[in-house]
Amino acid sequence: MGLDISLCTTNPETLYQEDQDYFNEHSLSRTFCHLMLRQHNVEGGEEPELDQLGHLVKVDIAPLYAMETYPEGEELEWRLESADNEQERQAVLRQAELAKAQLEGNLVTVLATVEALLSRLATIPDLPQHLTSTWGHESYFADFTQDVGEGYIGNNLGQDLRNFQRFLHYAKSQGSTTVYFSYG
Repeated sequence: MGLDISLCTTNPETLYQEDQDYFNEHSLSRTFCHLMLRQHNVEGGEEPELDQLGHLVKVDIAPLYAMETYPEGEELEWRLESADNEQERQAVLRQAELAKAQLEGNLVTVLATVEALLSRLATIPDLPQHLTSTWGHESYFADFTQDVGEGYIGNNLGQDLRNFQRFLHYAKSQGSTTVYFSYG
């Protein structure tokens, strides 16, 4: 098993209908998950691939990284359980509320970021050749305008970004205003 990345909103109860299959249209691949996490795993002055892509097409990818900061689930529970006393637990809760407030209403900004990446990266031929590293996933960055996977398995960057865009448009149509990533 591997680590997955999920797109989430602050109104999940109104987002999905039971009789619809959103998985293939809204899922992000494990390779996209690794792409997001590369910012924490690069070594010795190496620049994460997502940062390289942003610089290449002059798109600020900070709104995507910010989506990782929404406190919820196991991580928040762990931080609360790790607190030594009530004062520390309250500090964790205050930090969590501040982090949530900072992301409030980010859907429009995230959508603009994803759409800018989609439109600008589509104009770059041989995208993998423009990166200093692809951590062994050259095919993930290739064939940007083609959907090569099955909605999750085997996606390339272009397909993941198109799934991301579809999710954002759908979430916005359902009244969502805040989006974030969940890892699990």
